[in-house]
Amino acid sequence: MKKVFVVGTCDTKYQELTYVRDIIRNQGLQTVLVHIGSKPAAGAVDVDNHTVAACHAQGGDFLKGIDDRGKFVELMAQAFAEFLKDNLDDVAGIISLGGSGGTSLATQGMRVLPIGVPKIMVSTVASGNVAPYVGPNDIAMMYSVTDVAGINNISAKVLGNAANAVAGMVKFELPLQAGIKPAIGMTMFGVTTPCVDAVRSKLEEQYECLVFHATGTGGQSMEKLLDSGMLKAVIDISTTEVCDLHMGGVMSAGEDRLGAVIRSGLPYVGSVGALDMVNFGGKDTVPEKYRQRNLYIHNPQVTLMRTTAEENRQMGLWIAEKLNRCPGQVRFLLPLKGVSMIDAEGQPFFDPAADQALFKALEETFRQTPDHQLIKCDCHINDPEFADALIEAFHEVI
Repeated sequence: MKKVFVVGTCDTKYQELTYVRDIIRNQGLQTVLVHIGSKPAAGAVDVDNHTVAACHAQGGDFLKGIDDRGKFVELMAQAFAEFLKDNLDDVAGIISLGGSGGTSLATQGMRVLPIGVPKIMVSTVASGNVAPYVGPNDIAMMYSVTDVAGINNISAKVLGNAANAVAGMVKFELPLQAGIKPAIGMTMFGVTTPCVDAVRSKLEEQYECLVFHATGTGGQSMEKLLDSGMLKAVIDISTTEVCDLHMGGVMSAGEDRLGAVIRSGLPYVGSVGALDMVNFGGKDTVPEKYRQRNLYIHNPQVTLMRTTAEENRQMGLWIAEKLNRCPGQVRFLLPLKGVSMIDAEGQPFFDPAADQALFKALEETFRQTPDHQLIKCDCHINDPEFADALIEAFHEVI
């Protein structure tokens, strides 16, 4: 029987964690109390910190006499994530509580759980910027109001509500949705919208087309759903987040972009949408080293920088090497007449030499097989012919 995991630093928060655990137990659910602190627990636990620490790739020796709090949080968070990966089939839901350190520890583990598994983090930092803790995941952050330091009139209510919330999420099944279509993920940016809309309009009768804005979190969210088994395939038209990863823009999806495609082995259709641009904030936020580059003011809050031929070459190599590692069906399409709305003749980012450097790097690095194909299209990314080519490729791989 799956259980609710109650997780925290049982050396410092034992009273609060057992209070939450007992409320969940009183709802008729089984629990697992997991200790992720640096010192021995203040009472009995189901899983001690040494068991969790041992899940770290380098072993659990870091628990012995570690004085650096920051280093401990880093290592134990990694170990806890691995612990949860090893116990995925046992987790009905998870709840934790703590300050900034405890929040960092617990949420790194929560982020490895599939979308849909109940996750609640009661935290002293939940009223601020929680993006580093939540990322593209369905973690419910609840502000603790007072510090998580004993059971008082306020904390009893906040922690009690959180405990009953996770219990309710676990106990009550969601109604089955009738007529659900297979879901596919699609990436869009403003400058690739005509292409994405054309593809979506021709597929949405048969498929649930989930469109993700490629703003960093968008790409991460799509890949999280891939990892969670909630998508059947991907049409990754707008890989622009790779620009921001390599050139230090503000919309990077991180080094793991395309990682879920590799891990899942699911059918993948991709392209080079908006690889002509790096995103920054207002013009005054553009790094000094880029100030003399070809810049385009999209709006007062967004400044775009045209990528160079060398930058495009580097991105082409990076993408091709990732695609070569994909075990599933892959079709990657190149629109030879431009990769975005403003990369067209007469537009501010029109630069055929830069695009050609991208295409050449992909052609030279991408290993073509019957299952992995690079397809060149003599049209612009927003031309109807390119949307048709993407749809044809999708039907092949699906």
